[in-house]
Formats: sequence, C-alpha cells, structure tokens
Amino acid sequence: MRPLDIQTLVTVGRPTVDPAGTVAVFATSRPDVAANRNVGQLWRVDLPGGTPRRLTQGVADTAPRFSPDGVVVAFLRADAKGKPQIHVLPVGGGEPVQATDAPGGVSDYAWSPDGTRFAYLSRVVEEGRYGSIDGLDAAAESPRRVTGVRWHANGLGYIADRPAHLFVIDVPDIAGEPLYEPAAAVGIRPDAGAVRAQARALTSGTASHSGIVFTPDGAEVLTVTEGIELDARDLASHVIAVSVDSGAVRDVLSTAARLSVSEVAIAADGTVALLASDVGSSGTDFVAPGVGLWLLGPEGPTPVTDAESVDLGEVGSHVTAVGDDFLVHRRARGRVHLERVGRDGSRQVVVDGDVEVNGHAVGGDRIVVAVSRPGSLGELELVGSGSLTDFGASARATEVVTPVEVEISGRDGYPVHGWVATPQGEGPHPVILMIHGGPYAQYGIHLFDEVQTLVTAGYAVVYCNPRGSAGYGRAHGRSIRHRMGTLDMNDVLDFLDAAVHADDSLDGARVGIMGGSYGGYMTAWTIAHDHRFAGAIVERGFLDPISFAGTSDIGSFFGHEYVGEDPAQMAAQSPMAVVDRVTTPTFVVHSELDFRCPLEQATRYYSALRRQGTPAEMLIFPGEDHELTRSGQPRHRVERFDAVLEWWARHLPVTLSAAD
Repeated sequence: MRPLDIQTLVTVGRPTVDPAGTVAVFATSRPDVAANRNVGQLWRVDLPGGTPRRLTQGVADTAPRFSPDGVVVAFLRADAKGKPQIHVLPVGGGEPVQATDAPGGVSDYAWSPDGTRFAYLSRVVEEGRYGSIDGLDAAAESPRRVTGVRWHANGLGYIADRPAHLFVIDVPDIAGEPLYEPAAAVGIRPDAGAVRAQARALTSGTASHSGIVFTPDGAEVLTVTEGIELDARDLASHVIAVSVDSGAVRDVLSTAARLSVSEVAIAADGTVALLASDVGSSGTDFVAPGVGLWLLGPEGPTPVTDAESVDLGEVGSHVTAVGDDFLVHRRARGRVHLERVGRDGSRQVVVDGDVEVNGHAVGGDRIVVAVSRPGSLGELELVGSGSLTDFGASARATEVVTPVEVEISGRDGYPVHGWVATPQGEGPHPVILMIHGGPYAQYGIHLFDEVQTLVTAGYAVVYCNPRGSAGYGRAHGRSIRHRMGTLDMNDVLDFLDAAVHADDSLDGARVGIMGGSYGGYMTAWTIAHDHRFAGAIVERGFLDPISFAGTSDIGSFFGHEYVGEDPAQMAAQSPMAVVDRVTTPTFVVHSELDFRCPLEQATRYYSALRRQGTPAEMLIFPGEDHELTRSGQPRHRVERFDAVLEWWARHLPVTLSAAD
C-alpha cells in the first residue's frame, strides 16, 4: 500500500438485523482524501445470500438500528449544522425523515420496545458556550472554574460545561406529510422547525450519562451516570433506571459494587447483564482490567466469566441477549472471536479462526457479524454461511503482503507472540520494530495500513504483543505494573533479535524503531538503553509520568497505576529521566489537541533532545487528537505517512549506497 491507498480501507460498523432475520443493514466508512473526511452510507443485504446495495446516499450515515417490527431503520446523519441527528426511513428505501433536532447532536440512541419512541443521549451546553450565542466565540467566553479532578477528555475538550443527558422523543410517521419551509411575511418570522415532535429531558444536572437500554416493558431506561470527582478519580460505575413517563430514578448498581461498566444489556426475562471489570477499593485498579460478563441478581452482581483468562474488553465489544444466553466478543492472541455464554458460565464458540469480530447482530435464528481479516479491514458475514461482502478487494489490489505469525522464546523462557511482514525480493531488507499503544491492547491479524505502507516502501516490519499486552491472560497484562520498561522492553528486543536471526532476508545491521502512545513510550525508553537503531519515531508518547499526572485526561490515575507514585520509582520508568542517554536520531510526532498524551509531553522531550545535541525533528498536526492515525483527517493521515517514509528514507534508506 501507498499513503493514498488508505482510501481503499473500508470499515464495517455494528450491523442490525430485522426480527425475522431476513434483512441486515450496516454502515460503512472509509477515508476520502478529496473530501478530507471519512465518508460512508448504509447498506442493505437480504439474508441468507442477497447482493449488498446502498440504502442511503448520505455523506457519513452511521449506527443503523431496526425498529422492533422490522419495518423502519433508524440511523444517525449530520444535520445542516453538522450535528448527528436520528433519521428514519423504510427498510425498502426512500427519503429519510429527521426525528431529532438536538442542539448538541445525538451520541447514542435506542428504540422503545413498542417502537413509538426513541431514547437518546445528547450533550447540553452551558449557556453562552460553544456557539450557543451568536457572535460570542470561544475567546470571548467567561472563564471556567474547575473544582474537580477532571476537566477535559480526548476528542471532546472541556467536559464539565456540557454533560450528556437522556431524552425521549416520539418516532415520526415516515408516511406523514413532509414539513415545508414557511414563506416570509411582513412582521412574521415563522419557524417550521426541523422535526415534528418535541424532545423531553429525563435527566438533568452536572453528571453525564452513557449507554441506553430499555426495560422489556418500555417503562424505564437503564443508563450509566458519571459525575466529576472532587478529590480522587473513581472508575466505579453507577447504573440507574429512569422512568420514561415520570423521570423518577432508581438505583440498579451502585458504586459500592466497585465495577466499571462498559455495556449494559437486558434479557427478555428482565435479567440485567453487564460487561464490567472490578476496579477494587481504590477505584482505579484498571491495569489489565479483566472485563467480563456479569449478571445482576437480587444479591448484587455475579461474574459469569473468568477475568483471569477470558477477556471481553476489546474496543467496541458489546453483549446481546439470545434466549437465556449472551453473545460476547473475546480477544485472544491477535484475534477477536464471538462466543455464546450461558448463565452457568458455559461457553460456545460461534465465530473463530483468523478473524477480529467488530460487531454482531441477531435476527430470528441468524447471526451476522462485522469482521476484519488478514485481507480486509471490514466485511459483513452471516454465521454459518460466510461473507456477504467483499469490500477488501480494492485494498488487496494494492501491494499487500500477508504477515507471518511467529512465537519465540525470550531470554527468560517466556513466549513472545507476533508477526513479521517482509517485502518482495531477496533483500536484505532494512527492519523496523513497531510497538503498539495501550499498553493493554494487542496487535491483531487484520489488514493493517501501518504495516502495509512500510512494507511497500521496502521495509520488513517486526511487531509483537509483549508482556503488558491484552489477549494472553490477565497475568500477562499486569506483569509490567510498576515496572514498565523492563519485561516489555526485553520482549520486543528479543522478538526482534529472533526474527532477524531466523530470516536471512532481514538485515539486522539496519534497524529502526517506532511506536505510538505506549509504543511512543517504549520507543523513547528503548533508544535510551539500546543504541543499535538508525532512527526512531516517537509518536503521541507517554514520556514524562510527572507532568502527565497534571495534564492528561487520564492523568489522575493512569501513571499512578502503571509506574507508581514514589518519585524514585517513577523516575526509574520515565523516558524523560533518561533522555540524556539518547543518541539515536529521533522524529517526534504529535497532535495539537491530544489530551490523552498532551502536546507538552512531545515538546519537552524534543527540546531536551535538541538541547543535548541529539539529532531530532518534530511534526505537530493542528486540529487532531490522540486518534490521528485511526480517525484523523485523511489528508493529515496521508501527510503523516509521507513524513514517516521521508524520515526513514533519510535515516534508514532501503537501497545501500556504494559507500555503505
């Protein structure tokens, strides 16, 4: 792949299936460089083996959900102000009807069981902020008074002055008379409005809400509520049920249960299921959290899966009730499988093999899944029948290689699992050691643009899941707690050495190293201890635990849990504390609006390198946050690839000169 080929990378969102299991609807998304945004529409495919066709013609339609009777599909589409709003259309196609006109847009929604209402979440901004008063821009707003331990979030910005609240609104009649723009009249300024119904707020106050699920009788909506702590971060969740008619609130799960909840589901018999992890008495024990399935009974929550060996915490994981059982996503060894879990803890694999399941839906006796595979970033498949789409064909038409899966034995005998991707030809090829973020994340088997772009440029790419990663059991993930840069550094270096030793086409004398977020940390840490590398790229890195605690949106707990709070202990794991040892030419890449690993992490590290004479350059992307490489503006993503390849061309050229 080449940088512009990111436009061939189509992702498939979480699908929806009608109750009879005869039709699936899903959203796609891909980067478009000319439009400089991610674009996509809804698609429909008849089951079991129909031909997919576009259902909508919007710019970026997302989050489709069937009505309970299977006649109507709801989805999110931006309005004239760029705010996502619920729209509805017949499943057979037609003109969508806008259902909401939320000033803050809609972030999540759910159908009521009888199909007559939507419950949705929308941010409510403080008066006078975020353009709520014409002519008052951000620079002229009043100051913000901060009294708690949090004030901002990556990808959003300030949070206290725009909490997310729960609303309900009637579903519009898709066969009704359209709304018309009123004509102007002297002395009259009519406003027809954008929607037929008025929304009603079910919650208020300073706390935000996330997640929406109706009870089977439609009388209540379950949601997770979260306030800003005054003194210390607490990751334990508070789940409430809100009456749709009265707004009355009752507790479903209190913070005393010490569970951090990422997903709530309700079975037909009213049983509440949670995807959750135990955060302990401290409220911040999140390292390798062990997300599992819990059932909520009269005596409180009970774990159904084993947190030590079963990990249901992949980003985008969700749970669906199927009769008395539940469908969940389990990540392991670079894969994400779909499993059916019984209330007694029994487990049955539904989808396995070389696949990452990104979403699923059930209708009748059919299950459809959105998946990634080695040859595609996104496809829709019918369980038991195979793929319904072939969106990966365009990407495969570029230069794509299939990485070789490898497991080696490290210096202490510990197994390290990963992949080696090698360019065409005999070599010897220069090698780039690439390190993932997290740390509790995993490299997977999906078509990965980061790897493919480097391979097409002539580099062999070596990448693995060292200790600290997800997918190998909780003990593997927790093994680097309070000792970052020890076992994990050994693992990535041992994997590199073993890969080079096993393949003569890899040139062990010409190696580079790069990584983002935790991978940026590990890159900066490694080049202070190992000087073999011709160059390094430190991207959006966690580089100074001390300043991170006061600047990052997760600074109130992340560093304390991973590197401890004792100054000497923190320094022993800090790249900034050993920056004076770095001699490797280093390219520091960061985003201006990164609130996860704030820009100061990069600027201070870069300044230290320059001050001591280490060759260094810095690239800063305006308007981007921590997610640049995954969901940033397509032009910025291409420019980043161009800059990365140019850096390696200078410091790790593919072709050796005569002098070499």
